[in-house]
Amino acid sequence: MRVSQLFIPTMREVPAEAEVVSHQLLLRAGFIRKVAAGIYHFLPLAQRVLHKITAIIREEMDRAGGQEILMPIIQPAELWHQSNRWNVYGPELFRLRDRHERDFCLGPTHEEMVTALVASEVRSYRQLPLLLYQIQNKYRDERRPRFGLLRGREFIMKDLYSFDRDEAGLDVSYWKMFAAYTRIFTRMGLRFRAVEADTGAIGGNASHEFMVLADSGEAVVVYCPDEACGYAANAEKAESLLVPYEGGDEGPLELVATPGRRTVEEVTAFLGLPTQRLIKTLIYRTERGLVAALVRGDREVNEVKLQNHLGVLSLELADETAIEAATGAPVGFAGPVHLDLPLVVDREVANLKAAVAGANRADAHYVNVCPGRDFSVADVADIRLVTAGDPCPRCGEAMRTVKGIEVGQVFKLGEKYSRLMGAYYLDEQGVKRPMVMGCYGIGVSRTMAAAVEQNHDADGIVWPASIAPFHAVVLPVNSQDARQVAAAEGVYQILSGAGLEVVLDDRDERPGVKFKDADLIGYPVRVTAGRHVAEGKVEVRRRRTGETLLVAETEVVAAVQRFLHEGSGE
Repeated sequence: MRVSQLFIPTMREVPAEAEVVSHQLLLRAGFIRKVAAGIYHFLPLAQRVLHKITAIIREEMDRAGGQEILMPIIQPAELWHQSNRWNVYGPELFRLRDRHERDFCLGPTHEEMVTALVASEVRSYRQLPLLLYQIQNKYRDERRPRFGLLRGREFIMKDLYSFDRDEAGLDVSYWKMFAAYTRIFTRMGLRFRAVEADTGAIGGNASHEFMVLADSGEAVVVYCPDEACGYAANAEKAESLLVPYEGGDEGPLELVATPGRRTVEEVTAFLGLPTQRLIKTLIYRTERGLVAALVRGDREVNEVKLQNHLGVLSLELADETAIEAATGAPVGFAGPVHLDLPLVVDREVANLKAAVAGANRADAHYVNVCPGRDFSVADVADIRLVTAGDPCPRCGEAMRTVKGIEVGQVFKLGEKYSRLMGAYYLDEQGVKRPMVMGCYGIGVSRTMAAAVEQNHDADGIVWPASIAPFHAVVLPVNSQDARQVAAAEGVYQILSGAGLEVVLDDRDERPGVKFKDADLIGYPVRVTAGRHVAEGKVEVRRRRTGETLLVAETEVVAAVQRFLHEGSGE
């Protein structure tokens, strides 16, 4: 392929709308173009990367026993009502009606569709286990699409669904997929970590996320540095050992004035107490009414844990008006004593001896608050956000955190969908039993963006060789020099003949423009025909390290293959 014939509309300036590196570089390097918020064109270079990602995924899914199908994007609402998820997804679900006023949605996922399919066709235990997957576009009406391909409204996804006879069979399918995902992201040359995760709207009783590690990641991974332990979890799911705070002695409940002191820091500084002794009371609104969540002053509420504990569909912080109506005080003075709301008490709060809490009146707090004596601790749960330094729940080692981008997730669904949607089979004794399900997703377009977030420098993208759009670019320094042009053409033909994916930059452009574009696009190897062609040699440069070799034409294939092997995830 020749650059003069390729559609690669590069940009010199960073687009103002692009907040993260992958968004900036994929736009600048001519991989994508925006259509609307969260919706993008994939241009030729992007398509080549996506094809390589999907090829790796297909190989590993097929190797694990998966069978590829293709289900409709448009899904009838009846299926979603049957699974009780029509309202769970809320406004993120793209809904539409046909000319007959029948409700449909654009599929954000396909649990309903595939379960209905299998329920209609599978009758016997002899037909199980079954692993069906597809690679297609998905749709979610994100409230705030951002970060380019990392949070879009239309995206490409691989989703596989397993159907087994029992939990033991599901366990086999689950860990088979876990191993396949590990191979997939390893082959892509990505640094990643598999972590325990919340199941979210998909449901089920167990899940792991595969996180590409990147400083720009939105997700926080909490992990134990002890490799023998191996504990790692998304911050939404992470737990830690309970270490009760021992400070303070029980005393009589006392009301004290705290004029103008609203924040944790202001109140504890005014009273001369550590933040660990303050009870932070946050009021949340749910579809079942208001609820108060209590955590220590040095902690934050983990809203995913809280929502799961409450079993509610919606959870959001109450506004100032609702808080004042419920507590009788302005924001900053809420507390659990005499508060007429359901209380969810974090485990650490339940272990405090003499705490400080808002008095539900302006400019006042209670001191010597004793959980269990001064307010109910009937509903105690782990609802706090785990942070770096907290003790590992398995071995007690101080945990660490790192940022990551979720690119894949595996779920044990159990019998949730099969029971709701009638996916049963007859076992060896002719007894009717529900199929036991799992689901396994990979964000294909998201993985492309995550690869850029992890692999870039000041000059542009640095693609891992296994998913790069081309293996190498060949360019003459001076397009007016016949010997350089001929040498570049010769090397291009040699590399192409060796089965390598090569692009020839045959444009009549300044050398600096060609070099900058090569680095911006991120070809793993650059072969330059310059002044050394007089000696019968060309320069071979590895993009990731800048390492350069001066080789004869007969050695160029070996040199390029060496650099590609060193930069491949295979």
